[in-house]
Amino acid sequence: MEINAKQRKFLEKNAQPLNALVQIGGAGVTENQILQISRLLDEHELIKIKFNEFKEEKRDLSKEIAEKAEAVFVRLIGNILILYRPAKEIEKRQFEKELNKLEK
Repeated sequence: MEINAKQRKFLEKNAQPLNALVQIGGAGVTENQILQISRLLDEHELIKIKFNEFKEEKRDLSKEIAEKAEAVFVRLIGNILILYRPAKEIEKRQFEKELNKLEK
């Protein structure tokens, strides 16, 4: 899924009050973390991930995390990564209606 600038801004705004649910530390990005990120995306659709380590590699790691979790890379702000993936069940999708409006 690709998102445009308006959709990106909308998701950033909705992510602002959220706390980081995952932290990337000294062990780097593990398969267990990818599974955890995937589960959190299933539950929340929009999540934040904080880089406590690997701050020099965070841009490359962010894209790798998004790809492995099959999520949309929304933005990397400082050491915080924002990811989005629509819920599998249509009735649980919180942002889809507004994102579709902003698609044009």
